[in-house]
Amino acid sequence: MAGYWQQKEETDKVMLPEGWLRTGDVGHVDAAGYVYIEDRKKDMILVSGFNVYPNEVEAVLATHPNVLEVAAVAQADEHSGEVVAVFVVPKGSGLTEQDVIRFAKQSLTGYKVPKHVYLRKELPKTNVGKILRRALKDELRGGQG
Repeated sequence: MAGYWQQKEETDKVMLPEGWLRTGDVGHVDAAGYVYIEDRKKDMILVSGFNVYPNEVEAVLATHPNVLEVAAVAQADEHSGEVVAVFVVPKGSGLTEQDVIRFAKQSLTGYKVPKHVYLRKELPKTNVGKILRRALKDELRGGQG
């Protein structure tokens, strides 16, 4: 990539002098040389200096038998800077916020466990069905959660 069309400032933010593009993706390369993209740096949640990747939290909570959909985002916190907040669409009825937190504690390190759980009937999505984390973050910033 040579850069963004007619956007020098945006190009300068993502291009290294050697021609490499900073995509903002977070991943790893395994021993066999396969590359795995795991999350986006801009979606990372910073809890007391520790990195929490939303996809990791979502993957754990998605295995709960009463969770249909889940999205993890950062929520501002006066003590930790940010904490994990999750928006959950339950399967049927009966799922509580405490159920979600209890389930998360079985598989996640303490700072990755959601501090806030918001149960919803649906989550905002793009035309192709991808959950819009940005809309959920904006909602939290606006004080509606």
